[in-house]
Amino acid sequence: MASYPSLAGRTVVVTGGGGGIGAAMVEAFARQGSQVCLLDVDAAGVRRTLQAIAASGLPTPDGAVCDLRDIAASVAALERLLDGRTPHALINNAGNDQAQPLDAVTVADWDDRVAVNLRHAFFLAQAVAAPMRRAGGGAIVNLGSISWRMGVAGVPVYATLKAAVEGLTRSLARELGTDGIRVNTIAPGWVLTERQMAKAAADPAKASRYLERQCLKAHLYPAHIAEMALWLCAEESAMCTAQTFTVDGGVV
Repeated sequence: MASYPSLAGRTVVVTGGGGGIGAAMVEAFARQGSQVCLLDVDAAGVRRTLQAIAASGLPTPDGAVCDLRDIAASVAALERLLDGRTPHALINNAGNDQAQPLDAVTVADWDDRVAVNLRHAFFLAQAVAAPMRRAGGGAIVNLGSISWRMGVAGVPVYATLKAAVEGLTRSLARELGTDGIRVNTIAPGWVLTERQMAKAAADPAKASRYLERQCLKAHLYPAHIAEMALWLCAEESAMCTAQTFTVDGGVV
């Protein structure tokens, strides 16, 4: 990965850091010398991430287990992790792309998906805005998706909320820009996390069909998304805000 000296020693918060793209981001920032804090509902996943990074000889991040659907508990966990440190960056990565047919969605399902995929991103951004403002700036990166642009069937609520993430990004960028806080979205394509690799193994033809849609005939992996997150939090992207950066190999 590229080296970004401006990230060394900076405090970076990653939600959903217990696996997949989030774990790759935690490792990527740790390799930059950042002080990484991760939040995840999966206690075993948090342990695996921390142990893997410690085993690689990198400084062990700080981790907390919390359900991001509980805003009060999440903000409290964030404050404990920071322990007085000023967050330089917040990566709102946590989410769930569970498929569900339109006719099966209940009000409870809708409310739960909003809580899992959108609500915490707003309130954690709200929580870090004040210390970032006092520090003279910072970076917030929200994880979107190309699913809503593709019109993917079977995920109507998820696709709706990922479209809303881009709206949230543009609104927060306008609200916080005068304070030197930059806000951007990363919209990944189909990333082969462990979970998605299991799906691909169960349906090999799906992987082939998907590659046919990509301009680049190679699969995306979590490290590709982590690379973009590094750049968006480093000084090299100092004048980038209110934007969506698509990392999908050329699907949309």
